[in-house]
Amino acid sequence: MPLYMAQVGEEYLIKKIGGLEEVKHHLKNLGFVVGAEVCVVSTMNENLIVQIKDARIAISREMTGKIII
Repeated sequence: MPLYMAQVGEEYLIKKIGGLEEVKHHLKNLGFVVGAEVCVVSTMNENLIVQIKDARIAISREMTGKIII
């Protein structure tokens, strides 16, 4: 399922990253790689704040649709 469907506070493993190569590269630079643990901290106007590694990142719903958990 896409990351935007994740429950707040639950940890998930990233299974796949979709999209164009430039999108995949951008997400990889932020730490979104296959096998990484990600947790949705909160939602704000369809955007998500997620915890990945030791960082909290705000990410759009469009981008979270490309991250499969």
